[in-house]
Amino acid sequence: MIALNACEVDPPIKEELPSDNIHLVVPEGWPAPHYDFSTNPLTQDGFILGRKLFYDTKLSRDNTISCASCHQQFAAFSHLDHRLSHGIYGLFGTRNAPGLYNLNWQTDFMWDGGINHIEVQPTAPLTNPVEMDETIANVVYKLQNDPDYREMFNKAFGTTTVTSQLMFKAMAQFMGMLVSYNSRYDLYMRGRTTLSASESNGLSLFQSHCSNCHTPPLFTNSQYLNNGLDTAFADAGRGIITGNPPDMGTFKVPSLRNVALSQPYMHDGRFGTLQEVLSHYVSGIKNSATLHPSLAGGISLTAQEQNDIIAFLKTLSDYTFIHDKRFNDPFYN
Repeated sequence: MIALNACEVDPPIKEELPSDNIHLVVPEGWPAPHYDFSTNPLTQDGFILGRKLFYDTKLSRDNTISCASCHQQFAAFSHLDHRLSHGIYGLFGTRNAPGLYNLNWQTDFMWDGGINHIEVQPTAPLTNPVEMDETIANVVYKLQNDPDYREMFNKAFGTTTVTSQLMFKAMAQFMGMLVSYNSRYDLYMRGRTTLSASESNGLSLFQSHCSNCHTPPLFTNSQYLNNGLDTAFADAGRGIITGNPPDMGTFKVPSLRNVALSQPYMHDGRFGTLQEVLSHYVSGIKNSATLHPSLAGGISLTAQEQNDIIAFLKTLSDYTFIHDKRFNDPFYN
């Protein structure tokens, strides 16, 4: 494990992906990650294999959709301006594709927490009939019959035999490297920059009204909460997984890192702008049996205070992360 000093910034990233740039990043002051590669040693070859798999449309039934189709680097690996995920044959999913970063700190995945390990997370989109609509067995068959992949698996894992376990370990190496920690907010916290008056006031307001759920440094508490979107639930969220009445209409609290880069918002992408999100919390809260108590009656914010919070949220954009060449599409490099 390599922990970075809080005042350090990664060195410039070189095109050839040197091995010393493929390491687990644990920023100073962050909690220990849940997934630390102890059972899946992180290597340059494993990372490169995982990156290719992430971008390869071969993983879908009709060879048109990749993981990156709905998780675009320039949008912090979310699906910019698309309310719902798009799959094969022009089909739509039922939820918004969230950004992918800081996944090593998550113990479960998806809006409803239906996946509990980073190494099995890709099974959900791969096998979903309106996303990639494949079988794991057929993906393995395709890869096994590709000489380039056989060579890459041999370099990464010492075998030309492709298995689903090794495929998912490689993908976890790529996804686990997607660590976002170099926003202006982070530089401010390290004493490397300042905030404007509006941004500073927004930070104070955020700490007062938002940070219990969107808790720094990850900007999520990783809980499942009902934030007042509906009085009745077309999508029961976490309740679909557990069947427990208190979980009905609750969804995982998303991280707000890179939030200004990843619109639209909420599990169904119903809000297109941060202003719409703030307006919801001020005057759009809908009551239901599972509404989080802190949101009853909404949050009292003036128009200027809302603008200040938005100004602060924009400081969470990590441009180093979205331009990191290590994460580029290898098919177009």
